[in-house]
Amino acid sequence: MDVDLTDTAGAAPMRLTVKPAKVTAGTVSLRASNTGTLAHEVVVLPLAAGKPIGKQPIGADSRVSETGSAGEASHNCAAGEGGGIAPGSAGWATLTLQPGRYELICNFPGHYAMGMRAELDVTQ
Repeated sequence: MDVDLTDTAGAAPMRLTVKPAKVTAGTVSLRASNTGTLAHEVVVLPLAAGKPIGKQPIGADSRVSETGSAGEASHNCAAGEGGGIAPGSAGWATLTLQPGRYELICNFPGHYAMGMRAELDVTQ
């Protein structure tokens, strides 16, 4: 799946979009392309049944908890964790996802609150 990370010079709205927004359970590869002007990341968080996206509690550090994360793409031109995906670059992750709903987010300070989130549905 492809994830696009974009912003307008650090101002709201920031966007994170995923295509396709529905995948089959199992091994899933995501490629995160940063078309914005700031560094970004993609963290994959399970989403409880009935809970809408955009409602994660935001901490004092302007980030949400990554507890239970299924993985992330935040390394420039590589897979896994890192210091972020620079503008004009891409990162990726290969994850094993169970059926359910997930929220893909950029968890850099303030980015989630400015709109960097999208839903991913994983089916049987």
